[in-house]
Amino acid sequence: MRSACLLISVAFAAVVHVSAGSARTGCPAGVASSLASTGSASQLVTVVAPVASSTSGTMRLWQLGGGCWHAAGGPWRVYLGYAGVSASHREGDGTTPTGAFAIGPVMYGVAPDPGAHYSYHRVVCGDWWDEDPASPTYNTFRHVPCGTKPSFAGSSEGLWQATRAYSHFVFVEYNTAPAVRGRGSAIFIHVEMGHPTVGCISLAPARMLQLVRWLRPSASPLIVIGTSAGIAGY
Repeated sequence: MRSACLLISVAFAAVVHVSAGSARTGCPAGVASSLASTGSASQLVTVVAPVASSTSGTMRLWQLGGGCWHAAGGPWRVYLGYAGVSASHREGDGTTPTGAFAIGPVMYGVAPDPGAHYSYHRVVCGDWWDEDPASPTYNTFRHVPCGTKPSFAGSSEGLWQATRAYSHFVFVEYNTAPAVRGRGSAIFIHVEMGHPTVGCISLAPARMLQLVRWLRPSASPLIVIGTSAGIAGY
């Protein structure tokens, strides 16, 4: 899996600014309650790495109700980039980008739709993710006729070939609208392969299914990624 992701967008930059006093009074304690702002989101995914060099971390799901964030899933172990996490991620550097990001509008997978609330695209031969910084369609899903070499190069992935890792995957909207050359691409949440990733977040197959079935576009979900010191406010 060749991926990369980072650069906190201006729209979400405030989400990762955490202070110990930012938890909502009377709400259950937790990472979600420590965040300074979560905008209009009513679903939240937090991924916390112990330190910046960590290649694994903990994912939790949170649901907003009654003005408070309540635990909705986890803690689940996840794999991160083989070089840890970074606030200055670059294409191919092996880190998972830190920050707060939206979930892409389409979910994907080599396997059939498991019951996603999002639009679901079943991956077929010729489905690629453009990871070529020089390409005008950098960091987007592309389809070319099966067996045809795409015009984009770099570390672009033939998605249909990763039958296990991409049985189901979710696109994290890192470095989008517009994509900045070299800032990183193809940051996914996908099925784990038993080892760190090249920048994505991966988790056990059963947990991946839970995540895909839980996320709802109407809830404007966010994923927040960082170290314990950076986002948790313990």
